[in-house]
Amino acid sequence: MKKLYILLVSVLAVTAGTAQTILSTDSTELSMQEVVISASKFLEKKKNIAQKIDVITARNIATVNAQNTGDLLASTGKIFVQKSQQGGSSPVIRGFEASRVMLVIDGIRMNNAIYRSGHLQNVITIDQNMLQRVEVMYGPSSTIYGSDGLGGVIHLQTKNPVLSGIVKKTVSHGSAFARYSTVNNEKTIHADASFGGNKFGWLQSYSYSDFGDVRMGSHYPDKYPGFGRRSFYVGQVNGQDSVLVNPDDRVQKFSGYKQWDITQKLLYKQSSKISHLLNFQFSNTNDVPRYDRLQDIRNGTLRFAEWYYGPQKRLLGAYELNVLNIGFADELKLGINYQDIEESRQTRDYKRYDRFDSRVEKIKVWGFAASARKKWSTHEITFGVDGQLNDLKSAATRTNLTTGAVSALDSRYPDGKNKMNYFGVFVQHLYKFSNEKWVLNDGIRFQAVNLSSTILNNSFFKLPDTVFKQNNTAVSGNIGLVYSPKKDTRISLSLSTGFRTPNIDDLAKVFESSSAARQVVVPNANLKAEYTYNADLSYSQKFADKLGIELTAFYTLLRNALVKAPYQLNGQDSIIYNGVKSQVLANQNSNKGLLYGFSASLSFDITGRLSLTSDISYTYGQFNTDAATQSSIYEKQPNGTYLLVKRNVSTKPLDHIPPVIGKTSLVFQHTIFRTELFAAYNGWKRLDKYNADGEDNQQYATADGIPSWVTINWRGSCNLYKAMTLQAGVENIFDRNYRSFASGFSAPGRNIYLSFRVNW
Repeated sequence: MKKLYILLVSVLAVTAGTAQTILSTDSTELSMQEVVISASKFLEKKKNIAQKIDVITARNIATVNAQNTGDLLASTGKIFVQKSQQGGSSPVIRGFEASRVMLVIDGIRMNNAIYRSGHLQNVITIDQNMLQRVEVMYGPSSTIYGSDGLGGVIHLQTKNPVLSGIVKKTVSHGSAFARYSTVNNEKTIHADASFGGNKFGWLQSYSYSDFGDVRMGSHYPDKYPGFGRRSFYVGQVNGQDSVLVNPDDRVQKFSGYKQWDITQKLLYKQSSKISHLLNFQFSNTNDVPRYDRLQDIRNGTLRFAEWYYGPQKRLLGAYELNVLNIGFADELKLGINYQDIEESRQTRDYKRYDRFDSRVEKIKVWGFAASARKKWSTHEITFGVDGQLNDLKSAATRTNLTTGAVSALDSRYPDGKNKMNYFGVFVQHLYKFSNEKWVLNDGIRFQAVNLSSTILNNSFFKLPDTVFKQNNTAVSGNIGLVYSPKKDTRISLSLSTGFRTPNIDDLAKVFESSSAARQVVVPNANLKAEYTYNADLSYSQKFADKLGIELTAFYTLLRNALVKAPYQLNGQDSIIYNGVKSQVLANQNSNKGLLYGFSASLSFDITGRLSLTSDISYTYGQFNTDAATQSSIYEKQPNGTYLLVKRNVSTKPLDHIPPVIGKTSLVFQHTIFRTELFAAYNGWKRLDKYNADGEDNQQYATADGIPSWVTINWRGSCNLYKAMTLQAGVENIFDRNYRSFASGFSAPGRNIYLSFRVNW
């Protein structure tokens, strides 16, 4: 096995300086003619966009056959995904995670006032089985999408109804599949159908998944033979909490959950120029155990008897109007939408029957957007306005399980009125030079954000501030040049700015950090918006329609970076929280930070049926600590003045910075079957590169950090009869035991899955 690993690493080393641009397995993988919509909200050729964009196509989504949308993103080898539990996936783009990455579903902003800076699982509320494509924009994307898109945008686009276009004729399309996986006893079923006439179209889909406890790999790193083992768990014996021995310590006890998703769309084509679309989506789960917290130790034993997220509900209703050739615009798009999200945290300490804590958040979000595009000569201009109104209610109770008595408890967010509203105006311009070799991209946005949050019950902490108000404005923009001297050569340079205004989660929440150091995070009313200033340089080339490469380097300056750091509350650097003395932390604006890195891609069509692709990405990030920790050295000059000869600035690693990640794949495609052998890999994340006060979760790593890992995987598919397809795969063939960086949940061991799919 070691020889195989050495051979594989050799292949990876050869391809490390190259790799791929589009995340699809289609034969047009490096096509520069591909059309995207994320860059301007309207169809645009990818070759004209200076910003780096990757695309996951419908074909690739079906081929990957992922268990959830987080796994789909991770399968690309370009996007790092953190997990604290099986029912969670937090994508990272260029060292930015959670509230610094914009999630967009069908053009609608998902980020809301309580998207936290830590790790988010909201992306799994999107049914990956209903996705038509995913577009990933790298780097600041605030011109089009406003606040939060510091690292980039993940634009998820679901399937639409299909019309026949012929009077009195109806067309129907649909698909269904069932999948079983051994590593977590997964059972998933999905069905969708679309029926359309000349003017009306209807689409309906259902997905249901039952995930059992995940079994981790059995082959451990030599130096860490017990890493991640689940040796004990808390269970009930005669109605009392007891620490029990796990009969199989590679089974991650209490990691399973269930999820169901429903999508419905109605399309009405009023005329050749006007269409209306109604979009309804609903996602729900049962209780989702917070697996990493269930491992926490306090006073020599497991700390929690219970820690789980209550059902995570996401409801979306949206209306979209599309109009062509309206006079002042060639295309006009108007939309209104409503989202209703509920999430909760349920916890109980070991043998504390008097303290079952329940914290519930319900947030309602209204949104609107209007955008138009006009083309003339060699110019294209897109302009629009958008807004989002957030209304949050946060409540908490403590229940005595013995007596049934319910008492008040400090809520995660202020228990009064919580509102946060976004309003923006933007213009995006594209100019194609007359020689057709140069394309200019430029744009600007003005954004206004207001926030109001009120604490009614201040008896728990006696906070110095009980009312939080902010009114922020920001201007962001982008400019880029694309140069295509030949058909298959492309060079692009992009400069862009991004911003993120503090939301209610940043500004006003109280919560216990997952750090083993016993820390509690408290509100800080003095936060400012954080900004990024980014430069991208990309080069892509195809050779004789056989070999394609793309290289991208980026450099990002982060200003007013929001980081968790030691803080004082009422003059004290520690307080009693949940009965334990805990260090006080708060979000604070660091002076500055920087991130830089590269990605490289390769695609090689070896024989027409046999192809090789490879990707690798690297990111580095650090920030300067508070000015009080900086020192300078001066020397007295003969004239009596002092000259600065040295400035010592203390720096710390930024959290959320993943190690080197990548993927190498060998694919053989025949008329009726496809087979793929691929390796996924991560480099080391050493402990000295962790941010101890942030969200890197060093307590779930080894004493040296997270070891590097490589998994070998296989998947294949065969068309049995017309529209019937059998899919099978073996993931983590050598049953490697590993964890991804910042994850408190071990990755699945060897997994054999089988799926039967029907399309019509």
